[in-house]
Amino acid sequence: MADATTPAPVDDRPYSPGLEGVIAGETTIALVDGNNGRLIYRGYPIGELVRNGTYAQVAELLWTGEWVAQAHLACAPLSDRVIASLRNLPASSHPMDALRTAISTWGAETSPPWPATVEQARAITALAPSALAAFARIRQGLDPIAPDPSLGLAAGFLYQLNGSRADEGRARALDAYFMVGAEHGFNASTFTARVITATRSDIASAVCGAIGALKGPLHGGAPSEVVSQLHEIGTPENAAAWIDDALARGERLMGFGHRVYRAYDPRAAALREVAEGMGNIAEWLRLAVAVEDIALQKLAEKSPDRPLKTNVEYYTAAVLQGVGLPPDLFPSTFALARMAGWTAHVIEQVAANRLIRPDVRYIGPSERHLPGAV
Repeated sequence: MADATTPAPVDDRPYSPGLEGVIAGETTIALVDGNNGRLIYRGYPIGELVRNGTYAQVAELLWTGEWVAQAHLACAPLSDRVIASLRNLPASSHPMDALRTAISTWGAETSPPWPATVEQARAITALAPSALAAFARIRQGLDPIAPDPSLGLAAGFLYQLNGSRADEGRARALDAYFMVGAEHGFNASTFTARVITATRSDIASAVCGAIGALKGPLHGGAPSEVVSQLHEIGTPENAAAWIDDALARGERLMGFGHRVYRAYDPRAAALREVAEGMGNIAEWLRLAVAVEDIALQKLAEKSPDRPLKTNVEYYTAAVLQGVGLPPDLFPSTFALARMAGWTAHVIEQVAANRLIRPDVRYIGPSERHLPGAV
């Protein structure tokens, strides 16, 4: 029997809090180049994809590695069970909880087998916008709207949400947001999906876990905070003084800085380009652009050695506000965009699966005995 004073074995292997800098896998899906401000999906830069593609084409690219020019992805109808599960939720439920509930119900009734397939990925990605739109209407005392199969995913979501077809500019802007939000490497929610998949659990379970990770404010909550920040600033003329006061109080400017990017976030650049083409939000965009320019100047003056550039959440706020979404739907709309990336990683994980089981360093008490046990 070990002595009561026997210390724990020494473990001098390197430890990285939050797994920062640790290579936890290999992927062919996307390159996130933070130092140079590049995001590349299977070889194609995000700006080029947004200018020339659609979310359906990007989703097929992520799932299969092929560019399918004729790709079309429409919102899927909901089963009676899924609608009933949404009706049974309190109207005050978080939209992310409603989306997770719908995916869980779909998984329970369809029992998608392991390993996951592209067909399963398409099904769950098409279901999600219908589920979120249905919950948004149910909580207002309205009935869900059946999807229009002729519309793409973004336009179809807006149709089911509002009961009328969105104009081309709004649908295009939301589709662009879906593209830039589709994939971003081993972020917290994607890694969660891969860990769950690695246990040979099904795709619905993996996506539910990913939604749970994205619900956390450190991962999916920033765009709505950008809206609040811009509303507080009010006009471009107020921006400099407001930012000076916020920085003097040690507050963080929402929409600036990123865990990975040290250069301008390429997703923000792509969304700004799209947003500038939306005439219906000219005043909102004018404020966003003016505040961005002043904020970047102030941040550079305050911390010249620490680059804090615009991130995707900043122009996400402008686009989602511009297409008419309430701020409490912003995180769950992010989840709709990320469905393609989550499910692409699920498919990649099953192709060369190995249970993800990192070690942990024990730093508790040395071995000891209960009083009177010796």
